[in-house]
Amino acid sequence: MSDWNSTLYLKFKKERTQPAIDLANKVRSYTPNKIVDVGCGPGNSTEIIKTIFPNSDILGIDNSQNMIYRAQKEHPELTFQLCDINNLHYGYDMFFSNACLQWVPNHTFLLPVLMDKLNDGGILAVQITMNQDEPLFRIIDDVASKWNLKTVSSHFNNTLQPDEYYDILSDCSSNFQIWETIYCHALPSHQALVDWIKGTRLRPYLDTLNDENKLLFENEILNHVIRTYPLRKDGNTLLHFRRFFFIAIK
Repeated sequence: MSDWNSTLYLKFKKERTQPAIDLANKVRSYTPNKIVDVGCGPGNSTEIIKTIFPNSDILGIDNSQNMIYRAQKEHPELTFQLCDINNLHYGYDMFFSNACLQWVPNHTFLLPVLMDKLNDGGILAVQITMNQDEPLFRIIDDVASKWNLKTVSSHFNNTLQPDEYYDILSDCSSNFQIWETIYCHALPSHQALVDWIKGTRLRPYLDTLNDENKLLFENEILNHVIRTYPLRKDGNTLLHFRRFFFIAIK
């Protein structure tokens, strides 16, 4: 996977952190000793976990060197490690993952493996994006297809439907809950919509293009965004972002 851009990611820190806050608040009644923040990014979610569980041993992991470097720089008081999700060890009390697992394939296999690595009574707390039907993401798919870049993103959005997660969690957990939230993000311009995805979703496409074509590719997406997203009365554009949550107990 292409390395994410932590600077662009944090341009919308408030919006990207809110789901992590909401998920963390759902598990604050538990008392985990050892926690892994899976896909910690630049450390904003790890910081939230530390405020909820100040006495816990917390490790943030990510497979992006750029994100780990930024996390260590921004949060020197916390512990981070470059690590792939498949290399997680056994013996943790909570795996917390905010907006990461949609990049990891085969959830039918992955989730039982993660549950198995938890201690008895351990918690798997997850938020993943389910925004394939939002016009912004359909625009990306259409433009990438036109540019013959569709295969670059073949690993994107490895999500199932909520009912399928229900069946998986029924088999591998003792108790669980699932829910969805659609966040309405007011962004200041059409360019901001492109910037939202430029540091993550667009990154693999942009990495295959030279500087001239990067600009052309971005501008084509921007032109579609301008035609698709009307400005609201206050001059903002509105991005509807669907996110799926679950908490499962081993």
